[in-house]
Amino acid sequence: MTSLEPLDPTAAFAELGRIKLSETNLDDVLSRVADLAKRTLPGTPEVSVTLIRGARAHTVAFTGPVASTLDEWQYERGYGPCLDAASAATTLSVPDMAVETRWPDWSARAAQAGVRSSLAIALPVQEDVVGALNVYSLDPKAFDDDAVALAEKFGGYAAVAVANAHFYDATATLARQMRTAMESRAVIEQAKGIIMGQRRCTADEAFTLISKLSQDCNRKLREVAEALVAEARGT
Repeated sequence: MTSLEPLDPTAAFAELGRIKLSETNLDDVLSRVADLAKRTLPGTPEVSVTLIRGARAHTVAFTGPVASTLDEWQYERGYGPCLDAASAATTLSVPDMAVETRWPDWSARAAQAGVRSSLAIALPVQEDVVGALNVYSLDPKAFDDDAVALAEKFGGYAAVAVANAHFYDATATLARQMRTAMESRAVIEQAKGIIMGQRRCTADEAFTLISKLSQDCNRKLREVAEALVAEARGT
């Protein structure tokens, strides 16, 4: 979605609910969340989405470079409204960067970049993953009580979409890993059978030989097994 036309909040919420996870991926979902927030929230904002797993935070979607830059400054220092909002599962507002005292270094850098106010809304994703919807405005006091309430409501809808997308992505990744593991096991079993037939040895002895070849050639076990099977087939 690339249109910058303002969007009615009800339409934005409906759009979030219509996301089909089978037809998109996590990055696309997060990009759509950022774009919808930019079009829905007041203050002509730039928006980013932060995800945090353990001690590692990264910006996975943003509508403009200033949003990404302000996020990165927080990650470098280990503190800032988006990190604190995500960890505390709350909303943090910076009405005016010029007089902000909670994160003085960061707010000064934000003001130098032309950003005068911001919102950070927590996005719970999974037990080991949290996030934040970060909204930056060039205007001071861009987010009054109504704007904060709207942003929090948007964040609630967005959190569901992001959590579902993250779960779907993780499930799809696990399925791919399991399929690869099963394929690896199958080809290794084939290679073991070939060696057992050639050398009249046991399954354990055949596996030990494949492992030694893997170490000696500095190649993955599956690659060695595939080569042995291909050689036996004459391909």
